Amino acid sequence: MAENKSIRQMQKEVDDYISQFEEGYFSPLALTARLTEELGELAREINHYYGEKPKKPDEKPKTVAEELGDLLFVVICMANALHIDLQEAHTMVLQKFNTRDKDRWTRKEQEE
Repeated sequence: MAENKSIRQMQKEVDDYISQFEEGYFSPLALTARLTEELGELAREINHYYGEKPKKPDEKPKTVAEELGDLLFVVICMANALHIDLQEAHTMVLQKFNTRDKDRWTRKEQEE
């Protein structure tokens, strides 16, 4: 089982990896293109596993988890390149959802 890591730890791990190369992080535009590419690969896997499009016999097996991992890596690269703390960004988003959208959805009944 994988160890539990905070988002900050994951950002540092990715930064340590990228920092060992002269090229460093790609530009935000290039990272956006990579993000789009990885999202497309995730969509393809979702379609294979849950949609109507089976894999071709010669296609390599991949998993949704692998594609989500690739997508997460690029999101972390984008955040690091733009000096964004993803834990802070996550906190801001949840605060927004818990205020702006607090009555938007039908809540489940609480068990007593």
